[in-house]
Amino acid sequence: MNLLKRHKILNLVTVFAVTLFFGCESNFKEVQKINVTEFTPSGDADNVDLKYTDSGFIKVVLLSPKMLDFSTIDFPFTEFPKGIDVTLYDNKGKKTRVTSNYAISYKVTGIIDLQGKVKIVSEKGQMLETEQMYYDQKNEWFFTEKRFKFTDEKGSSNGQGIDFSKDFKIINSQRLTGEFDSAE
Repeated sequence: MNLLKRHKILNLVTVFAVTLFFGCESNFKEVQKINVTEFTPSGDADNVDLKYTDSGFIKVVLLSPKMLDFSTIDFPFTEFPKGIDVTLYDNKGKKTRVTSNYAISYKVTGIIDLQGKVKIVSEKGQMLETEQMYYDQKNEWFFTEKRFKFTDEKGSSNGQGIDFSKDFKIINSQRLTGEFDSAE
């Protein structure tokens, strides 16, 4: 009889423990959901055609099929998940065109992260292609540590790591290989 009593108590304790375990797991999942904040954009735009002017002159024209604005979070940014086509103008009206498959612009730092088939073409025909490039809006400066291909009227080169001004007047490159015509 004593064995039957112990067996019933063991079964009762097991049922109670299993119920408690599954009940806690359900609550644990709810607690996990509490710590997850909704990360939704405060603005969402399709077919963006944005023109930035300064003193009556167009400085930037930005085209993008999709723009998501996250300006209400602690570190605000604007995302272009379907890519961008940007034309930058200097003070003399000369253009530099930038395209990429994806871009994200951080408002606090002024840095734009361009990703996926990044292509930068100057009005003089200089062209740089890479998979990722950063643009410092304040200093009007491009830079990357990724592999790149640079082409101009003198020839083409490949390398890894480059930084340059938006008009290609100043170019600093690392680990460069390629062929150029020399002016002899």
